[in-house]
This record gives sequence, structure tokens and C-alpha cells, in this order.
Amino acid sequence: MTMRRSLILLAVAAVILVGVLFTRRGAEPTGEAALTAEAGEQVAAAPVAAAVTPGTEMVVYKTPACGCCELWIDHADAAGFTVVTKDVTDLRPLKAEHGVTPELSSCHTALVEGYVIEGHVPADVIAKMLDERPDIRGLAVPGMPIGSPGMEGGTPEPYDVVAFDRDGNTSVYARR
Repeated sequence: MTMRRSLILLAVAAVILVGVLFTRRGAEPTGEAALTAEAGEQVAAAPVAAAVTPGTEMVVYKTPACGCCELWIDHADAAGFTVVTKDVTDLRPLKAEHGVTPELSSCHTALVEGYVIEGHVPADVIAKMLDERPDIRGLAVPGMPIGSPGMEGGTPEPYDVVAFDRDGNTSVYARR
């Protein structure tokens, strides 16, 4: 492992640790719970909607030095996906080939069972999509919102998981 990558992973781990400690000390609810909570009301997080079939292969394309991509891969692996990682220097051709527009773009792109997963999409949302098999091209979490898998730490921000189809249409598939 290169020194730069080690330092990036160490910094990301420190941010996660601070986020975990903050969360355990009474932080406000995040994700779907935060969207449905009244002011000041604590609400439990929503249960996982679907489980990953063990051994479901996911191929993740990322740049070699991206620490948050590594953390998202760990998240997908912990959820039961069999993750194959492919480091590439330029993701733009792959994103274009799979219909990922600049508005949907994030730091990594994954392929799983014919679907495209762009960015920090939670594994339980991917499992739900694989269970439901909607007529979409894939799911995306544009950008890199704080609090999404692989971007833990700091003050979590609400974000949408966006479904996109082959014609370029988008809709909100889940809110976190």
C-alpha cells in the first residue's frame, strides 16, 4: 500500500470514528428516520428492506487512491456482496457507456446483475432493487453526501437515491 493511500485511509478512519462517537452520544436521527421525525423527536432507523443473496457478484470500478470508495466497498462486502474491484485511471468512458450522466456522477461505478450502481448507494437499497427488479438502468447517489455509506462522519446530510432509465429519465427511488 502506498504511503499516500495509507494516509488517506487513516484520515477517513478518523472521520468515521468521530462520526460513530458523535452518533452514539445522542445525535439526531439520520436517513429515513430523520425525514419522518417531528422536531426534537427521536425515531429508530428503518429496518433493512431486503437482503443480498449470498455470493451476488458486484464489480466496482474506481480510481486507485480513493479512500471513500474503499470504505463503500467494505460496506457492500459486509452486506453480503462478493465484490470484485477494478482500479482505472479514467472512469468517464465507463460512466458514459452505462448512461451515468454528469448530474448523476460520483466517485465510483459498480455493475451488479445487469444494473449500474453509481456512487454511495446503501447496500440495503441495492438489495431492495435486486429483489424488486424494476425496469431501470440503475441507481445513483450523486456527489458524495456526508453520512452515505463510505462517507460516514461529520454531520450527516439527507440525500436521495436516484433511479435512472435508458432514456435518461430519473426519479427518487429512496430517501436517506
